Amino acid sequence: MHFVGGGMGATRIVPNRYAHDGAAGRAFFTGVLGLDLAMELDFISTYRAPGHEGAQISVITDDPSGLRPDYSVGVDNVDECHDRAVAQGLDIAYPLTDEPWGVRRFFVRDTVGGLANIVEHRTS
Repeated sequence: MHFVGGGMGATRIVPNRYAHDGAAGRAFFTGVLGLDLAMELDFISTYRAPGHEGAQISVITDDPSGLRPDYSVGVDNVDECHDRAVAQGLDIAYPLTDEPWGVRRFFVRDTVGGLANIVEHRTS
């Protein structure tokens, strides 16, 4: 087995699920799987495994961008990641944006057909 490092710190990778009712999965994710509710906004609920910050899943009703990213990747430097994606000529589907809920993010089409939400959580 051979691992190749990318040099940038991805802090978590989160699959995104879509539902008409964002709270509909709460009983399953918390009651059956034992996950904690990590974040809840009007359009997203994120659940995580206790003691494993990177093991998460999000349930989204409608992303404010109007797009539907397949997954989210938390990174330690979203600007650097954006620069690397642009340098590789990747399709930036949603521009680098400071969102009102405290994240800086962009969406990029990955090279296997998915739409990735690349996000850095900002502290004031």
